[in-house]
Amino acid sequence: MARENWGSRAGFILAAIGSAVGLGNIWRFPGVAFENGGGAFLVPYLVALTTAGIPLLIMEFTVGRRYRGSAPVAFRRMHRNAEVIGWWQVAVSIVIGVYYAAIIAWAGWYGWFSITQQWGEDPGAFLMGDFLQNSGGFDAFTTWLPGIGIAMLLVWAFALLVIGAGVKKGIESTSKVFIPLLLVMFGVLVVQALTLDGATDGLNAFFTPDWEAVREPGVWLAAYGQIFFSLSVGFGIMVTYASYLKRKSDITTSAFTVGFANSSFEILAGIGVFAALGFIAFESGVPIAEQSHSGVGLAFIAFPTIINTLPYLAGLFGVLFFASLVVAGWTSMVSIVQVPVAAMEDRFGWSRLKATLVVGGAMAVVSLLLLPTASGLMFLDVTDYFINQYGIAVAAPVSIIVVVWALWRWKELRDDANATSTFKVGPIWFVCLGVITPVMLAGILYFNIRDLLRAEPGLEDYNQYQAFGWSIAIGALAFGVIMALLLRRKEVPPVETEEDAEIREEAAR
Repeated sequence: MARENWGSRAGFILAAIGSAVGLGNIWRFPGVAFENGGGAFLVPYLVALTTAGIPLLIMEFTVGRRYRGSAPVAFRRMHRNAEVIGWWQVAVSIVIGVYYAAIIAWAGWYGWFSITQQWGEDPGAFLMGDFLQNSGGFDAFTTWLPGIGIAMLLVWAFALLVIGAGVKKGIESTSKVFIPLLLVMFGVLVVQALTLDGATDGLNAFFTPDWEAVREPGVWLAAYGQIFFSLSVGFGIMVTYASYLKRKSDITTSAFTVGFANSSFEILAGIGVFAALGFIAFESGVPIAEQSHSGVGLAFIAFPTIINTLPYLAGLFGVLFFASLVVAGWTSMVSIVQVPVAAMEDRFGWSRLKATLVVGGAMAVVSLLLLPTASGLMFLDVTDYFINQYGIAVAAPVSIIVVVWALWRWKELRDDANATSTFKVGPIWFVCLGVITPVMLAGILYFNIRDLLRAEPGLEDYNQYQAFGWSIAIGALAFGVIMALLLRRKEVPPVETEEDAEIREEAAR
């Protein structure tokens, strides 16, 4: 059966942007920038984008298009011993997909709560008590929260419906609607935030450069970490999405477009968030430096506090913010779940319907059993930390080292990308991809492990649940090894030749 293609280059780019632009753009980037030099952080951030983010995007786009398969199949076609990397990335996507739906469901409920400010005068107590009934540990999985569970069920149903409809009719069609919608909603939100009292002070706090900070190695590691984790690279998404590209697609221009679009949205998010934080500082007298700048605290405590004190259109402000979280999170979730679905389609010959129902359905069941509970927040927090810091952050440099150094495939990937791209890559791309990116990722990994073992402030819960966290991170690798060994003798069809593709595409027309 012929492999499905994107209907247009714009459809692919919008889908890739939808994957890259997620929750981390809105609630992680502003805090990282503020804590690492403010406006000066944009210098290492843009350097990281051009020397690591875009080169890695080019590699993953080219691997996907050249080998015409999901992550396990693409790496297997590259070399039979490389399939383990693909299954490792599939496992990482499965873990992330299981908990990602919960945050989208929370945001959906908070959009509804915004209309009447249902969280009351103490949003923190409402979030942890009334809404999440957070137990603070792993001892309350039996306390199931029906409101969150029903919302998660709707998130999963819609996601699987779109994935089941296919790449062109499902993912591409919805991306063409949701990404422009996200931009419009968040744009209106930012404009509204900029009209608030104190917004200028917030922007000054966000953009005022601390040039001394740029001299600190930790700031550069933070910049590379932010770029890396916000582009959806390293866990099979971009390889999978690029496998549906037509043969003559422009790889490098697409990578630059996705990379800069993602970063532009992050900067826009920083403007909106800090304009709003400037307002709360103006109203409450609490300095911006003492407020929550990222994560769950920013989204579900700081922003409800802001909404409570808005002089006008409070409900609209809240609906726009949380609807933006829902849309950004949902488009990312679709791309995450697509990774294991496509892997089962390609490797076992399953139909898209069967793969979606079996794989997506199993993920949904696990998600609905664990996350809408009184222990759901702790499960999400610990799992997210370990699978990101010790799952993705290890799988990605390993894939680079294997592709670039062990298999020495960078030349054929370069030639493949250049053959159809306006902007050509050469030795600089090799240096960025093969040297700078793995070195920076290794540095990030080293300092993360060091801080965890030292139980640095803010990591106490992760230290307490290290056994569980490491079992998740190591389990993803073990899954990859086991699947690769089980399928070692099961060959994959050879990649379609240029002539075969042209004949098929001509017949389709």
